[in-house]
Amino acid sequence: MIFKKVGALGKIRDGLKKTREKIASNLKGFFTLGRKLDDDLLDDLEEKLVEADLGPTAAMKIVENAREAYRKKQIETTDDLLPFIKNDIRKMLEGDGLELRTAPSPPTVILVVGVNGCGKTTSIAKLAKQLTDDGKKVLLGAADTFRAAAVEQLDIWSQRIGVDIVKHATGADPAAVAFDAAEAALARKVDVLIIDTAGRLHTKENLMTELGKIHRVIQKKIPDAPHEVLLVLDGTTGQNALQQAEMFKQVVDVTGIFLSKLDGTAKGGVVVAIRERIDIPVKFVGLGERPEDIEPFDAERFVEAMFE
Repeated sequence: MIFKKVGALGKIRDGLKKTREKIASNLKGFFTLGRKLDDDLLDDLEEKLVEADLGPTAAMKIVENAREAYRKKQIETTDDLLPFIKNDIRKMLEGDGLELRTAPSPPTVILVVGVNGCGKTTSIAKLAKQLTDDGKKVLLGAADTFRAAAVEQLDIWSQRIGVDIVKHATGADPAAVAFDAAEAALARKVDVLIIDTAGRLHTKENLMTELGKIHRVIQKKIPDAPHEVLLVLDGTTGQNALQQAEMFKQVVDVTGIFLSKLDGTAKGGVVVAIRERIDIPVKFVGLGERPEDIEPFDAERFVEAMFE
């Protein structure tokens, strides 16, 4: 395992404060002690879960499972319902693919994608910092060359967290940066190479062409790379983040999601919607602006923090 699962419930609890308050507000009075279940109440629950940004597909599935359990008399009151819901959501969020993928032998190559403004550069810095703290030698590749600010920001972060960076001038060919970064990763014997990519290209075709070119040039140096393609999504955008995930999945083989800005939103329930609708695991969450404000995703702690 390349990334240790660390951290206490307190950190994720603090990060999900706004989400938890929204869910509590939506469900206020719903879980009255000893309240008997019926079909109308379960219909009402589905609407409340959608309002909590879990999305219609996930909400419908959760309620249908609860309805089936109710019919079988496995749950009879709202006292039984909340633990049932929490367990159902936890099972949705668990599964294979939560760990960061690694190469059979170094370097592991992580390609990072996402639209401008999603927190991509900061998320890369957080990931690099945690990997460095975990004893890994990390190299950054600044292949988002269409925005001068993106290269400059990544360069500043690299200095701040003490990792090397491969960069070219603004407007340079992103694939050339990726190639040089792969070459440098091999020469310097790094453990992990993280490559930033363009935040926005005008069409899906342009995005596919650019990312495909980056894939090909990396593989000339590291044949099985990239080992992980992380999509950074802005948690504050809620269901728009789900739409972005669907678009990127059509263009590139996204293997995991980094959900950023989770501490600044009441829309953390979108994690459930993403997992249920497009089956891409959330691997990391960003919980603040500091490099250390990152948590490997843990389904049980996430659900407890949502509903505590």
